[in-house]
Amino acid sequence: MVSQYSLYASIGGETAVAELVCEFYRVMDTSPEAAGIRAMHPQDLLGSIDKLSKFLCGFLGGPALYAENYGSPALRARHRPFKIGADERDQWLWCMQSAIDTTVTDQLLADQLMVSFGKMADHLRNSEDGSDVGVSDQ
Repeated sequence: MVSQYSLYASIGGETAVAELVCEFYRVMDTSPEAAGIRAMHPQDLLGSIDKLSKFLCGFLGGPALYAENYGSPALRARHRPFKIGADERDQWLWCMQSAIDTTVTDQLLADQLMVSFGKMADHLRNSEDGSDVGVSDQ
């Protein structure tokens, strides 16, 4: 059940999340500022778009579409093969901010989304200055 007060409901549900994610990947795919994180993705972004859309639905308080289709998100474990330091976190957040600026008209909602995404992106950091920072999956 989706709370009427969730970020998922506030943004407009699955269609709006999909629009945000498509814009995010468009920005990432076309911006030199995001070359570092673009290189971590496959050439064809359709699978990435699907997975992030499904993940964000649940993350924002909507249905757990990712878990229903792919199992537990286990974000840290799934991102462990990639060096994710401050630069990669910042590139991801820059792309997401650009996507939010394009797709979300409510400034309070946009700010709330960025706070949530900032916490998630920082949680995924596993490298600092090119060396492991020793984070665990717990």
